[in-house]
Amino acid sequence: MLKDLKTFEFVNTVDSKSPAPGGGSVSALASSLGAALLRMVGHLSISKKKFRELDETVQAEFISRFDNLLPLKEKLIDLIDKDTMAFNEIMAAFKLPKETDEEKKERSKAIQEATLFATKVPFTVVEISIEALENIEFILQYGNKNTISDIGVGALMLYSGIEGAILNVKINLSGLKDEDIKNDFTKKINSALEEATILKDRILEEIHNAL
Repeated sequence: MLKDLKTFEFVNTVDSKSPAPGGGSVSALASSLGAALLRMVGHLSISKKKFRELDETVQAEFISRFDNLLPLKEKLIDLIDKDTMAFNEIMAAFKLPKETDEEKKERSKAIQEATLFATKVPFTVVEISIEALENIEFILQYGNKNTISDIGVGALMLYSGIEGAILNVKINLSGLKDEDIKNDFTKKINSALEEATILKDRILEEIHNAL
């Protein structure tokens, strides 16, 4: 599994003639690192005296967001492998026999199903990454001030994962024949990119101004 590789091993696996793991898996990895950085900030905040002096409601909300980031990070890690698996399924579908009309029909169906799955995987990366990104402003407000640059890097990694995953959604949409599905995904990714960009810009502006 890709997620079990050491960092340098994963990097060198990407640096190969194989088209997978590629941009989709790398996008999921980027977002998982972004979520991990936010978790790190949480670890370095909750144990501090200043945090314990905060209102109990604020503490509870912070801890809740910290806890919620863990399953998001783990899902993103799983999506590193799932994206490569999705690509491999498309390649396998294209290799199916196409001698008879029935084989051509089955092959075409398999390609469409695999392409739809390969579209859904990076879109899931987008959804989960935005959910993680939405926690940052609260963490920035109440988290350990010494980790402000880490929060910024976390935001950038999540945003890179989002935009990278959107590119992968788009390239897979080009292989789908169902126009309704294509239009639905297009609307969703355009909306997601707009939301993510607004969030990222607002977060980075606040961080740059504070440094």
